[in-house]
Amino acid sequence: MRPSALVFISFIFVSYLSGCHSSAAGPASSGTDSGAGKLPPLPMFKRNPEDRALVKKEPVAEYRVRTDDKLNESWFSVRLYETPKTLRYRVALEFEGLTGEDTIKLPDLGTVPQPAIEKGKDKYSCILGLLDNDHKFREMKMVYVTAKGQSLKITTLKHYVVTENYRLVSE
Repeated sequence: MRPSALVFISFIFVSYLSGCHSSAAGPASSGTDSGAGKLPPLPMFKRNPEDRALVKKEPVAEYRVRTDDKLNESWFSVRLYETPKTLRYRVALEFEGLTGEDTIKLPDLGTVPQPAIEKGKDKYSCILGLLDNDHKFREMKMVYVTAKGQSLKITTLKHYVVTENYRLVSE
């Protein structure tokens, strides 16, 4: 046998043996301080069903502020209601006799959707959104009354994409 062939066969054999003892998990599982190793373990998620078995009649979230109308008991109110579709909610708006409706579609985070409403920066405004898997409020739409108080407006603030591990990323 030629010496070059013997060196080649020896190299292949050593490479094979060293490959058998290597870890397939990679450096993240070696106990180093990588960012991926610091995330808490996530519970097992599964996709939400497309349709709801039972639709609640009462609002699942509500925001109300009494208006400055001294003669009438009027409110700026925004209510979220379930629909037959699991991730869609009907938005009912009202301000001193003005009414309106819209829908909001929440991203599928693999858990029961948690719509939420927070106070906006103006007196007659609020932010529609959801609580993510870390219970952090994520804004999606803003409802407000125009400066002259003659109309209700709803504006989309953000869209989200669900990534692996059911984490939200802004678009």
